[in-house]
Order: sequence, then C-alpha cells, then structure tokens
Amino acid sequence: MYNVKSMKAEEFISHHEIIETLKYAEENKNNIELAKSILKKAEQCKGLSHREASVLLACEDKDIINEIYTLANKIKKELYGNRIVMFAPLYLSNYCVNGCVYCPYHAKNKQIPRKKLTQQEVEREVIALQDMGHKRLAIEAGEDPVNNPIEYILECVKTIYSVKHKNGAIRRVNVNIAATTVENYRKLKEAEIGTYILFQETYHKESYEKLHPTGPKHDYAYHTEAMDRAMEGGIDDVGLGVLFGLEMYKYEFAGLLMHAEHLEAVHGVGPHTISVPRIKRASDIDPDVFDNGIDDDIFAKIIACIRIAVPYTGMIISTRESKECREKVLPLGISQISGGSRTSVGGYYEPEAEDDNSEQFDVSDKRTLDEVVRWLMQLGYIPSFCTACYRLGRTGDRFMQLCKAGQIQNCCHPNALITLKEFLEDYASPATKEIGDKLIDVELKNVPNEKVRKIAEQNLSDIKSGLRDFRF
Repeated sequence: MYNVKSMKAEEFISHHEIIETLKYAEENKNNIELAKSILKKAEQCKGLSHREASVLLACEDKDIINEIYTLANKIKKELYGNRIVMFAPLYLSNYCVNGCVYCPYHAKNKQIPRKKLTQQEVEREVIALQDMGHKRLAIEAGEDPVNNPIEYILECVKTIYSVKHKNGAIRRVNVNIAATTVENYRKLKEAEIGTYILFQETYHKESYEKLHPTGPKHDYAYHTEAMDRAMEGGIDDVGLGVLFGLEMYKYEFAGLLMHAEHLEAVHGVGPHTISVPRIKRASDIDPDVFDNGIDDDIFAKIIACIRIAVPYTGMIISTRESKECREKVLPLGISQISGGSRTSVGGYYEPEAEDDNSEQFDVSDKRTLDEVVRWLMQLGYIPSFCTACYRLGRTGDRFMQLCKAGQIQNCCHPNALITLKEFLEDYASPATKEIGDKLIDVELKNVPNEKVRKIAEQNLSDIKSGLRDFRF
C-alpha cells in the first residue's frame, strides 16, 4: 500500500505504485496534450508529482523534450541564478564490511590497498585542499564499525574545521557515510556538519538486496529510512541520490521523486540536494556487467526532469562525468559540481600513481580546480565557494523560504561574487583571475537591491586589501 507519510520504506517507496506509475507514463508518453499541461503546471515552480514527472521522462516527442530542457534552464536561472557551487570529496577510509557488488570497497576485494587516514593525515589533506581554494568538502568513508566508528568520523570533522592554513579554511563539511542511528545523527548535528548525504543506489528492493548481498547495508528498510532518522536527529539538510546504471532508470527516477515527496510530506522540507552519479569503472568493478547503463542523452533528460519536478533542490554532478558531459547538463539544472577531485584515501597530499587501484571510481574530469573555475566563467557561470546559509542557520525550510521568496539574487548572488573574489586573490592563476575580475564587475550590476550591492562592492574592495570571510 502506497502511503507518502508512512515511516515504512516499502510504503513510501511502494513497488506497486512505481510499476503503476511506469505503466501510466508508457501509456501516455505520446499524449502531447497531457505533457503540455504538466509543463504548464511546472512553470509555477511548485514541483511535479512522481507520476507527472514520469510522463515527461517517458515522452518521445522532440518538441516536448526541447520544452522540458528550456523550462529546466529557466527554472534553474530563476531560482539559483547562474551560480555553480564548488566542492570536493575527501576520502577518509576505504575499510568496509559490506559486499556491494558495484563498489571497489567491498569486503572481498583483495586488489585494493586498505587505508585509513590518521588525524595528522587528515590535516595534510585539508591543507592540500585549502591550497587549491576549496571551502566546502564532502567526507566519505566505507562502513566499518571497528575502523570507521562514529567517533572517528566526528574527530575527523573536528580536525577539518580546525585547520587554518594561510587564508584557507573549510567552512562546510558535508558527510556521506553509511546509514546510522538517530543518536549518531544527533552527534553529527552537534559537530556542525552541513548536509548528510546518503545514496540509495537503487530503490528496487529485490535488486537492492542482490547488489548488497552481505553486510549491514543489505537491510533495505534500514538504509531507505535513514533520512527520516537523520531528520529526527536534527539534521535538516539531507542529500539523496541513486547510482544510475544499476536498475532501470525510469524506476529509479520515480523512486527518487517519491522519496523527495515523502520527506516534504513528513518533515515539511524536501532534500537539500539530489545527486545523479552513474556507475563507473574501478578496481575489481566492470560497469559493463550492469546492463542498465544510460547514455548522455537520457542522462540529460533525467537531470532536466528532476529540476522541474523538485525546483528548489540543489543538483550535483561530480567528476565521474567528463568535461563534455558536464557542459551539456549544466544548463539543465545542475547547481553544484566538484573540481580537482581525488577519489582515493590520501589522494590530495600524495596523488595516486597510474597503477594505484585505490580510487573508488575513475575520475573522468581530471582538470585542476583552477581550470574548472576558469571554464565555468568562460561559459558564463559564477563559481561560488559560499557557505553562508549553513553558517547563518539558513538550512532546511529556512533556506527553502529564502529561495521561494526570490531573494537569491540579493543574498546568494553577492555571496558567490565575494567568495569567488577570495579565490581569485588567493589561489587563481593570472589567466583565471583576469577573467574572474571582469565577470565580477559585470555580475555585480545584477544584484537588484542597491543597498546590498553597495555593501558587496565594499566587501570586494576589502578582500582586495587582505580581509576575508564576508557574507550576507
């Protein structure tokens, strides 16, 4: 029985409801009148149901698909402007007791060297990331109650926040670790983490259990209900995601949106972010053995449909994807990307050798952060290193209210310019700095509120004089 407000995984992610949704979408994929009415509703920026969005995803009419892309771009610009938030993953430990068949960390993999960072090594990694210019991290660790207990994660968060190197500082630590207890989520909240991120991998229960044959992650319900426990523990910014390529993408799409609807219905706020990773090659992992892979065109369509279905949610694409693919989907709703990423434990201080098998997945976009920042600006985007909302308590429904009130341009836009200026002064190459300074001059004029614009101008001048860390 499908019940969006149920606290049971198999009721708020109902297999029967997904099957019925996919059947309805298939039957109506060429219903142009219905598709147009759904797009008309989406223009109001109030979102779509999983069933409505599934109709659009199934639609094969080229004109409708173009309208989907146009609307996704419009919604992204209206709600988030042309900002792209920058972050990097930091891998703490690849010890793991699970048997996930798509992940090289799985317990039976003997090819991968196991490593866990000491606090001194965490500090070295953070300094290396700060020297690139990063201000926001997403920490990652395998599930291992002996090697990676919650106490270790909390100690790492404390260490990361404590490191101040030159003008560098990590101002927001997002956490991507295994499903845990309400008590442990409270501890993470007390440690002042940003977003708690947990990918579902697949919402298809039967496939989920086959893909996770051993270890605590085998428990579908415990994993799927994790976000409810996180919110009960006080974490109001949570990040969803599936690993596209494990199961049929239309099924995953519907399940992902049902999860977002559930969080909104029960907690009054949907996911802060949605990630869209695709399975990639890694040690002991061949993505070709999974027969549900999706090409770049379908991938782009998924991203656009998510954007118009959950307009106020941030969307993330990582360096799993190539420069060409990222450039293709940026206009369709992406608001956060990683840059200069390493997916091995200790990979920033000591970059992995060509024959090292310790990466969690192959990085497709291997450019430096400076190169990614310059590329974004050349495309007309503002690379943002802002963490103001998190640090000022504008999280959960408070951020959503800011976004829905249309105040992004008077808050997030100047914050993006201020933090970009910090990057340009402290870390950018001369070529990147030249492009960035010109971009800031142009974009400053797009701050609607004159008072805010004047303050931003003063902040930018103060940054040039050596001061740091201004925010609206």
